[in-house]
Amino acid sequence: MSIDTTTSGNGQPLQSLDEWEDFVKGRYSEPGKTAEECQQSRKPTVGHDPEKKQSEFRNYEADARPTVREFYRLNHTNQTHEFAMAKRRQFLGLDRMKMGVWEAAEYLNQLVDDSDPDTDMSQLEHLLQTAEQLRRDGKPRWMILTGFVHDLGKILCLWGEPQWAVVGDTFPTGCAYSRKIVFPDFFAANPDSRDARLQTRNGVYEEGCGLDKVALSWGHDEYIYHVCKDYLPIEGLYMLRYHSFYPWHRENEYDHLCNDDDRRLLSAVRDFNPYDLYTKSHTKPDAVALRPFYEDLIREFFPEKIRW
Repeated sequence: MSIDTTTSGNGQPLQSLDEWEDFVKGRYSEPGKTAEECQQSRKPTVGHDPEKKQSEFRNYEADARPTVREFYRLNHTNQTHEFAMAKRRQFLGLDRMKMGVWEAAEYLNQLVDDSDPDTDMSQLEHLLQTAEQLRRDGKPRWMILTGFVHDLGKILCLWGEPQWAVVGDTFPTGCAYSRKIVFPDFFAANPDSRDARLQTRNGVYEEGCGLDKVALSWGHDEYIYHVCKDYLPIEGLYMLRYHSFYPWHRENEYDHLCNDDDRRLLSAVRDFNPYDLYTKSHTKPDAVALRPFYEDLIREFFPEKIRW
């Protein structure tokens, strides 16, 4: 049985989960640069208005598809601090099933994007694309495996979670929203925006408490981190937990909540980011031929079955 999450009702505005990733890729079109730096570096076209600011030539929020805008509206409206904490209680007991990592990737293949006419790539093949680019670039085996598992948390979609609670740029809940979070005006509809206790610089946290003490908006990053936290090196775990935390690793926000470990490991998350965003193509990897390599790699780090 396959699960189609492309319908527009029930909190599922995106035609496919790739729509969000395509938007982020466009917003951060140059690896390692903030959204503002990407906009400033884009060259004006011939005959441009010399009075027009460079940042106005390509405003990814203004030009976003209606489905993407609606996705962010739902995300920013509903991702309250209470919601983020409740989802941690609901899912982080990891008591839904036990299965191996490759098995989980095949399980994720139930998630189909039938509305995308340009590709029939399976979820497993998308995972292999990221991992294979890391492998071609000579990255360590643990990092190749991190690339393979980094989106497995999207199985939350198969358990009834709406798109806005699975994917999306993550951000801290329980404290003031940065204006560098994408579509910041949508937070006006979030109940937390009217709670003065939650809208100070530190909110419910202490300065320098460390990101592990901060409840980011709920999604596949936090979930897959907890699934893998006993098995991968700390650098890989940071890549899993924070690869969608663009306000931190691309916009340089929320440093005041970080501790020394967060600052030391920020470079690992930034090293991973280009592989997350820029390795997807329409060229299919051969999952059958690659399976022995990845099963051997998985056995090196994971037991046969793990909790989900």
